[in-house]
Amino acid sequence: MKQDRFLQGILIFIVLMVIISLGIFILRGNDQSYGPDDSPEGVVVNYSLALQTMDLERAYSYLADNAHKPDFGTFQYSFLNNQLEPTDTSIQIGATRFSGADKAFVEVSIIYSSGDLFSSPNSRGEIASLTKQAQGWRIVAMPYPYWWWDWYKP
Repeated sequence: MKQDRFLQGILIFIVLMVIISLGIFILRGNDQSYGPDDSPEGVVVNYSLALQTMDLERAYSYLADNAHKPDFGTFQYSFLNNQLEPTDTSIQIGATRFSGADKAFVEVSIIYSSGDLFSSPNSRGEIASLTKQAQGWRIVAMPYPYWWWDWYKP
């Protein structure tokens, strides 16, 4: 009898923890929102957020207007046919270095989900290159999976 009450207590505790966890998960909301894009870091964050939410038109607007820029159809196709899959990753912004008044390099860490509940995510450091144009800072190059290797190639 005593063991049955102890077991019931444990089961009730587990059920309460699951309900509380689900409540927190549902109520916490998604606080990702676009920020100002008047800095190289802001452009990189907004570009990656646009790709995460599959707002491809907005993401495309952050690309630099240089020679050999992919047209929107080519850009869109890279994401729709899963050549690029940024929805399984996230980025962490690091330091920004400037080269003159019109070039910037932003350190980004690409964080990959491990796919395993008990493993920590993997990450690797990369660089995003930007240039200042009439419409503001625009991306010239980003690391994979946010950028396809042959964009801007002649």
